[in-house]
Amino acid sequence: MTDRVERRREREQRVVAEMIALYCRGNHDAYDRKSKTLCPECSELSAYAAVRTARCPLMSEKTFCSNCRVHCYSPEMRERIRAVMRYSGPRIITVHPILAMWHLVSSRRERKKLESE
Repeated sequence: MTDRVERRREREQRVVAEMIALYCRGNHDAYDRKSKTLCPECSELSAYAAVRTARCPLMSEKTFCSNCRVHCYSPEMRERIRAVMRYSGPRIITVHPILAMWHLVSSRRERKKLESE
């Protein structure tokens, strides 16, 4: 059980990190394309998201933060991650198609499960 939860945590952290990198690459001049280094603002958001995911007590019950009934992000960080998701969501399929499809299928499955409860 715990192994499954840890794999979920790692997957969620990977998806969020990839989406933040895509956002930073498309919106910030401070993104370094050679070393794929994020700008300071996006680095801060990525680290914040990783900590929140690592500390999530509901990881065994949900797949992604967007499907969670408890939102643990601060209001400022929540708005920043929303901006990242709005930008990166439609674009991630061209960069990471398998990851994007997995995310889409998992999210829809989770939403249906939540609606049926």
